[in-house]
Amino acid sequence: MNLMLKSAALAGAAVVLAVGPAQARDQIMIVGSSTVFPYTQAVAENFANMTGMASPVVESTGTGGGMKIFCEGVGEGTPDITGASRAMKASEWETCQANGVTSITEVLIGYDGLSFTGSINGTQLDVTKAQLFQALAAEVEVDGQIVANPYKRWSEIDPSLPDIVIQVYGPPPTSGTRDAWVELVMEKGCEEFEAIAALDEDRMEEVCQRMRADGLFIEAGENDNLIVQRLEADPTAYGIFGYSFLYENQDKLQGSMVAGVAPTFDAIADGSYGISRPLYIYVKNAHRGVIPGLDDFVAEYVSDASMGPDGYLHERGMVALSDENRKLVQDGALNATEMAAPQ
Repeated sequence: MNLMLKSAALAGAAVVLAVGPAQARDQIMIVGSSTVFPYTQAVAENFANMTGMASPVVESTGTGGGMKIFCEGVGEGTPDITGASRAMKASEWETCQANGVTSITEVLIGYDGLSFTGSINGTQLDVTKAQLFQALAAEVEVDGQIVANPYKRWSEIDPSLPDIVIQVYGPPPTSGTRDAWVELVMEKGCEEFEAIAALDEDRMEEVCQRMRADGLFIEAGENDNLIVQRLEADPTAYGIFGYSFLYENQDKLQGSMVAGVAPTFDAIADGSYGISRPLYIYVKNAHRGVIPGLDDFVAEYVSDASMGPDGYLHERGMVALSDENRKLVQDGALNATEMAAPQ
């Protein structure tokens, strides 16, 4: 069946969907963000236990990779849901529209902090966004000039930082975590340097967003658990991932403070921890009522038992929405409210 779907035109895929539930696959298909993955997996397990239906297939592809697959079209060979650690981009929405994925519901499920984390046996850093930019950017400002990053050790950035080699594991460009890190840390940190702020817009964007590629920043793929393993093995290394992975591994890891504030539930919720982001799932509405259990799965995902302040997703590290926002999200998800084009 998959070969047939891959070779069929979009209209053919639509026909496959239109034949009705009797011929639809019996498992929900979900792709997307590695950060959202454990939350979706938890909902999938609860859904299967409560309904007796087959557990949804959940694949960690990264936010960008998930959007690409999600937007390929409609039909049994395409996913029903994608998870994202950032909002859908206008370009991704346009790709969806061009491929016939014209009705999508955007569901804000909660918030996550990005953590800059090391081994519990290592040194807990207290760094600013400017210092993180200096550690990780391909180019930095030195004596008023923009140069290739010369910093090899944390102490070279600031003598108050430990005299150890800079070694940071982080997400690849396809990851929503990478997008969020660039936006919330790199771009904010680079604003502190006058010579960079004086550059023209395109050049400033390049300097602020480009990560160093000299081996001190290591792209570790979409599996955040691999970063956890590497930090366990090397107490001088640090990693970038969502707060939930730090929360789940508190016996092994410790979060660095950013401007004196450590990543915690309360600090992320009240905004005092300066590196937080929204988390989403996107639902393909053409698959509702066709893929068995999809509506029920969405209902479970947005239930108070799941995403509420005492829900099981909060227990896994997600920061819950306010009561008012959660009610709006629940109404939109259950009623299949179509998202507008991103700006």
